[in-house]
Amino acid sequence: MAAGTLVLSGAANPLAYAQGSDEIRVGVVGCGGRGSGAAHDCVNSSPGVKIVALADAFKDRLGGLKKDFNIPDDRCFVGLDAYKQLMALDDVNLVILATPPGFRPKQFAEAIRQGKHVFMEKPVAVCPAGVKMVIEASELASQKGLGVVAGTQRRHQPEYVETMKRVHDGAIGEIVSAQCYWNMGGLWVSERQPGQSDVEWQIRNWLYFTWLSGDHICEQHVHNIDVINWAFNDVQPETVHGLGGRQYRTEPKYGHIFDHFGVEFTYPGDVRTISMCRQIEGTANNVSERVVGTKGWTDCCGTIVGENAWRYRGPRANAYVQEHTDLIKSIRDGKPLNEGKRIAESTLCAIMGRESAYQRQQFRRSWMLNRCTLDLLPSDDLKLSDARPVPAVAIPGQYFVPGWEQERRGNRG
Repeated sequence: MAAGTLVLSGAANPLAYAQGSDEIRVGVVGCGGRGSGAAHDCVNSSPGVKIVALADAFKDRLGGLKKDFNIPDDRCFVGLDAYKQLMALDDVNLVILATPPGFRPKQFAEAIRQGKHVFMEKPVAVCPAGVKMVIEASELASQKGLGVVAGTQRRHQPEYVETMKRVHDGAIGEIVSAQCYWNMGGLWVSERQPGQSDVEWQIRNWLYFTWLSGDHICEQHVHNIDVINWAFNDVQPETVHGLGGRQYRTEPKYGHIFDHFGVEFTYPGDVRTISMCRQIEGTANNVSERVVGTKGWTDCCGTIVGENAWRYRGPRANAYVQEHTDLIKSIRDGKPLNEGKRIAESTLCAIMGRESAYQRQQFRRSWMLNRCTLDLLPSDDLKLSDARPVPAVAIPGQYFVPGWEQERRGNRG
């Protein structure tokens, strides 16, 4: 009855729909390839969903969605603060956040402050400060009755969902080890054009700068890390020890990120997980997960081998659409999903792996979350015209995570 009252009480309530109807009115923040894909997936996921406003740092990014959904000029916003203008619209009740991940924490916090439901791409932060901001905003979303779904589509893919149900019911026994991989070739690169400032070029070429992408272990491999956390019933690893380097992509157009990582996560009970990711052309591809238990093992995606052998035979779904279907259904049912804290914790694991590899030190999760002072959040007064020198490539022995010296001295004591 309470949920029904909220839905019927008018558009000012976060569980109500715009203008008292059952229409979900969506604003898209970040209108490049990822935002465009998410916008179309959202509209295709459920009836009564409409894209009504757009925001991006760059005007040229708006064209495709503006045309596809016939968005008028006065509903298109441009600039680094464009998201605030979009979120101030009373009739927008769901926002898609698909800008570079470095901007995600502040944009997510603003969306929740403005009472909007949120679909946000992964990862949701690139530093511990951002992770904490997302967790705090997720808690506020729960208080406000707002829905939050992240772009970890495996969590909505039937093969994964049914497999994990069986893992949690003991089909493979007690987990003793796990492995996950995202090994592939290269991705797109946006070379610097004449007249571009540091900030403009880095945002357009955002994959290759840690303050924007979190490095590819965070931006991409977080999918696989999140699956392993899921297998452990979202119990988080206690320590991390990583290595990596920049061997293949060394030109300036590739910024300062690594091109390969190898990380060991240790979960409670001294259970070790190996995590590998690589973006190097001409190498073997492997995007997968594997969890081993005392009674068998699983690929997490429809197959269990061992005492309780099983193969998924059920219906298939486009997981990129299904994640929007699940979010919108939860909103309309008055039981909004909230995945914010969960994806923030998986994002933190990826950040831990990156920082451990950059420095070649072992970290405890508790230190990284509670006492590490690393903060890569963009300043509120950041301008597209600003200078922003590219940091040096992280070299172990020369690179140190902020706050690590104090931690190391404390460990010695």
